This record gives sequence, C-alpha cells and structure tokens, in this order.
Amino acid sequence: MSDRQDYDACFDAFMAIPAEEVKAPDMPVNAAIQENENLYLWSLDDKAELMGAGLPETTIDDLTVRNGACRTAEAMWKREQHTPQDAQKEWEERAPAAYELHGRLLHDFRYAFRNDERLLKKVSDITDGTGDADMIQDLSNLVALGEQNSRLLAQINFDAALLATAATEADELAILLAQANGEKEIDSQVKITRDRAYTYMQQAANEIKNCGRYVFWKNEDRLKGYRNIYRNKTYNRSKSDNNTEQGE
Repeated sequence: MSDRQDYDACFDAFMAIPAEEVKAPDMPVNAAIQENENLYLWSLDDKAELMGAGLPETTIDDLTVRNGACRTAEAMWKREQHTPQDAQKEWEERAPAAYELHGRLLHDFRYAFRNDERLLKKVSDITDGTGDADMIQDLSNLVALGEQNSRLLAQINFDAALLATAATEADELAILLAQANGEKEIDSQVKITRDRAYTYMQQAANEIKNCGRYVFWKNEDRLKGYRNIYRNKTYNRSKSDNNTEQGE
C-alpha cells in the first residue's frame, strides 16, 4: 500500500488512543520512521522466536503499515509550517487543477446519471454554491456520491482513480486554504493527529524491541537490532561532550 493508504487504514486506530496516552515525538520523526523500518526488516528474521515469546505476528506485520501512516501524518504536519504567504502561493499553484478535476467529475457524473432524476438532483444540489471552500466541499461530496454509485460510473468507463485523487485533494486543500486564510487553529489539529500517528507507530515498535531484548538478552548479534539506536547515539554524544568539557 501507499503511505496515504497506510494512513487511511490506521486512522481510526490512532484516533482512538486515549488522549492521556498520546505522546509528542521525543526524537526526529523521520529518524524514528527509518529506525522502525530497519527494525521491521530485522525482526522478520526472528519472527518465530519473537512469536514464541508471545509477541503477536500482527505486531510485526503491522509495523511497516504504521510507519507509512506516520510518514504521511508527518508530511501533513510539515506542510502546515507554511506562512500564510507560502500557503497562498501553493494554493494558487494547485487550485486550477482542483477546479479542473471538479469540472471533470461533474461532467462524468451528469452523463453517467443521465437517466436517473434523483441522482441528477443530488449532483445539482452539490454544485449549489460558489467559492474555493465550496469547491473543496463539492469534491468531498462528489467522492461520496461516486462511491455509492460506482456501477453506473463503470458503465461509462469512468476512471475510478479520480475519486481517490479527489478525496486526497479535498483533504489537503482544505488545510492549505485554511492556512492561506491565516486560520492557525488548523495547525494544532494537524499536530495532534501527527502525534497520535507517531504514538501508534511507537507502540508497536516498543513491543517488538522489548520482546527482542527479552528473547536475545544473551545473543549480542541479534540483540543489537532491538536497541534504541538514535537515543543511544544521542546519549553517547552528549556524554562525550560532557567529558570533553570537564577535561578542559
């Protein structure tokens, strides 16, 4: 699956984490994701031993999916670091394609639903409005309508991938437009979502690491793959710097 599909697959799970259990990243998120990708590959070789110690197979298999979900959430958060001016510039670059997609969906839907007055009325209702925010909402509504009537769309050889594109565009452009309009509260929500995705990812990684340390506590060749690489490097660097300062 793509990172975006991983995000969608994990969304309900990480949004269900109790607020008091959500933790902000204590290391660079990209470093954590890379460390967990390495952990996933490392743990595959030890799957039998880890499962023998009670670790569910799904915890290992799901780690790479959670990594992808976190990567998408982090990208969404990074994108929100735009100033309103930056966001406005990006909006101006992306909006024409979004409007073109909006028009394409309307064109296809009206033809596909030409013999169904009820569906044509729904299409008409969706387009009852003007402006950028309305266009974004239209995309979301058209996606829902299209998914509900995929059979009729298939009869005209409609490209179903356009619905996935429209869904992504609606999500991303809603945030971008809010940023361009100076609505800072959107940043907070995106950060909370990123923190939830990070927490969900690390929950699986920590389970695997803890089990690996338990199983291979006397096998250094395998144990090294279950250590916190980034934190250990940071600690050792800090310790070295302190020793240098004390020796001066």
